[in-house]
Amino acid sequence: MENNDILIRLRYALDIKNKEMVEIFKLGGVEISKEDVLKLLTKSKDSFESDYDESPEEEDNQLKCNNKMLESFLNGLITFKRGPQEQKQGQQVAPPSPSGNSESVNNMLMKKVKIALALTSEDMIDILEESRVAITKSELSAILRKEGHRNYKECGDKFARNFLKGLAIKYRGI
Repeated sequence: MENNDILIRLRYALDIKNKEMVEIFKLGGVEISKEDVLKLLTKSKDSFESDYDESPEEEDNQLKCNNKMLESFLNGLITFKRGPQEQKQGQQVAPPSPSGNSESVNNMLMKKVKIALALTSEDMIDILEESRVAITKSELSAILRKEGHRNYKECGDKFARNFLKGLAIKYRGI
């Protein structure tokens, strides 16, 4: 699943407006205009399963979202939903910077959405059940582990897609 597709699905599931998208990116440390947000939310030619040729002008309407940009958005979403992190005395306030690690984008999505929405493991299991996916608490725990841990399991595209579908069902009442 492409990062742009993740943004589109997450935006729909949580009913985030364009203006809020700009603010969330800003909270994550990325300055982006409303026009660029619209370009990020444009479906790519590859996502349409058709055989027609697009003109070069239409290809310019999409802006690709890289891993660092998606991680910045997810960090901003945490701040947007939960508020800025309280700093202890003597600590400097700095926006969270993308770690640049090689962790799976889907695992990062699951972890950061869990934090942003203050979900428990039971909540996440319920969300997945909404989209007809059965998962045990230990399987979910393996997905939420840090890469390199002996019980770490990479989250697949189908699983992430179903999680976003379950979010849409829960938060939009579909």
